[in-house]
Amino acid sequence: MCGESDRFQKGERMEKLLHTPEGVRDLHDAECVKKQQLEGKLRHCLHRFGFRDVVTPTFEYFDIFRKERGTVPSKDMYKFIDREGNTLVLRPDMTPPIARCVAKYYKDEVNPLRLSYRGNTFVDNSGYRGKLKETTQIGAELINDGSVVADAEMVALMAECLKASGLKEFQIEIGHVGFFTALAKEAGFSAEEAAEVRELIESKNLFSVEQALSDKSLAPELKELFLKLPELFGSVERLSEIRSMTDNAEACAAIDHLMTLHKYLESYGVAEYISYDLGMLGKYGYYTGINFRALTYKTGESVAAGGRYDHLMGQFGKNAPAIGIALYVDTLLLGLSRQGLITAEEKERTLVVYEKAAECDAIKCVCDLRAKDVYAMLEEKSADWSDYEKRIGVNGIVQVYKVTADGVETMN
Repeated sequence: MCGESDRFQKGERMEKLLHTPEGVRDLHDAECVKKQQLEGKLRHCLHRFGFRDVVTPTFEYFDIFRKERGTVPSKDMYKFIDREGNTLVLRPDMTPPIARCVAKYYKDEVNPLRLSYRGNTFVDNSGYRGKLKETTQIGAELINDGSVVADAEMVALMAECLKASGLKEFQIEIGHVGFFTALAKEAGFSAEEAAEVRELIESKNLFSVEQALSDKSLAPELKELFLKLPELFGSVERLSEIRSMTDNAEACAAIDHLMTLHKYLESYGVAEYISYDLGMLGKYGYYTGINFRALTYKTGESVAAGGRYDHLMGQFGKNAPAIGIALYVDTLLLGLSRQGLITAEEKERTLVVYEKAAECDAIKCVCDLRAKDVYAMLEEKSADWSDYEKRIGVNGIVQVYKVTADGVETMN
């Protein structure tokens, strides 16, 4: 019995060794190829807009992501202590590390900086079953330009990246944090009160918004506008209607900004993908102006997001306006796959099959092919080469060379 129990426990341990932890996964064969192809298309699009790649570390000091930055909550971060006693974090968000990098290496640069990146982020979202905890982001940051033209460029860049990915149907929703901020200021909210109401509006929780405002002494018109915020979305025509609901100068300026932005987006040729949502305030607290996200069907969540963060750079010692976008590669890949819009396009490969007596000639043959930039593999003939092709699942093999003591023979 003991022997049987030991074997069972050993089998359980071995089985566990073969599984990945919840929230992470292996990618292989066609899925790996699809993701790499998608990443290549997205990065090429960013480079066409003049963005240059930067690489930041996978882990940073905890202070880079502390609460004051307005990033992911501390409880959702993967933290650990190094030998010197420093608290380190696997990056949960790409923007603060880029801000730190810019403040360090480009502190005195006053002209626009266009930086792009590709990296994995790590968020412990254990409360959400089925969500990945390690995800890949590809994105871009435009720094030292606070203009509405810069806003338009980044929204257009997002649209062009999604088109380049192969996506056919998507919508980019645009909001403006300044509209809510102006109303919260008029209402006299504390930072904590504003954060609470902001979160409820973002989640479209009308009942809870009304409850949160019930004990506040607000003018009836202002209270009514707060209650309407979760419903203030639609096409560009809706903006004029929303503007007429308030005489708050800062709130009106935010609407005017969006109306001007739309004119530039028409010039970029992407206005058909745009809608507006004044109740969309973003999940990050560092947004200060426009914020936006891209949605498509069969994903359940946004495939890209972005926004303006004019105060974040100052926390790292460089006062500069900035705006960025992030493309959520894994979610985008899921949408493309479910919509039947992506296939693995592997480069054609050649198989060199040889007999034992012709090993050296086979090596020379495969080296010659690789020197000509042919993707070539070497395999000793122990079974029919077609069986080998099926076994490894290679769809791209178009040429097979058989090498024997008598020379090289083309098989197909």
